[in-house]
Amino acid sequence: MRYLILVLLFPLAVQAQSVSNQRLYDTVPFLPEHTPQRLAQFAKEPIVTGRIIFLGNSVTEMGDWKKATGDTTVINRGIGGDITYGVLKRLKDITDRQPAKVFLLIGINDIGKDIPDAVIAANDLRIVKEIHAKCPQARIYVQSVLPVNSTLNNFPQHYDKEEHVLALNKLLQANAAAGNYTYVDIFHLFADADGRLNSKYTYEGLHLKPPAYDIWVAYLRKMGYL
Repeated sequence: MRYLILVLLFPLAVQAQSVSNQRLYDTVPFLPEHTPQRLAQFAKEPIVTGRIIFLGNSVTEMGDWKKATGDTTVINRGIGGDITYGVLKRLKDITDRQPAKVFLLIGINDIGKDIPDAVIAANDLRIVKEIHAKCPQARIYVQSVLPVNSTLNNFPQHYDKEEHVLALNKLLQANAAAGNYTYVDIFHLFADADGRLNSKYTYEGLHLKPPAYDIWVAYLRKMGYL
């Protein structure tokens, strides 16, 4: 009887452990109130297929991609504070538009929340695979997480995790073949001699100033991605 009870309780114990593990890190975006505002805005836009989509967090949202690319049809799908879990929840808006190309940049907010590097990379891979499954024609570019610079004024200290940025970027690069995506190293474009985000390109060591986006787009063009 004792053995039978242990056998019956074991699956419950495993399930409880699994739930506990899922709660080890927060999966809510840093700016949860901003997400519904952006999603409502996206929902108002007509569904047009075959476009280029820039997908990510505030770094993407802050980019004037139409101006930087000279293409008024480019779609900005950045949401400030978003994490990989947030992108996974809103992929229907992307796949419904059957994009020609998707430029994904996501992960720094996950790092800020102490979500493990391997989990972030796995979520990136899930994002890519779902887009591929529903938009087989889409070419997907997974861009490296940018450097940060904790030495600057007003730098948000929960992002002072440079070693995780480097580790995540290695994982994103390593997963490129499995995910059938192109890994794009934009880290080097904005890093100074110490590997930090160059102060001339940033406001506070995390977000980019407008001229940085021109450099970013020029590099994408140089590499033949745009």
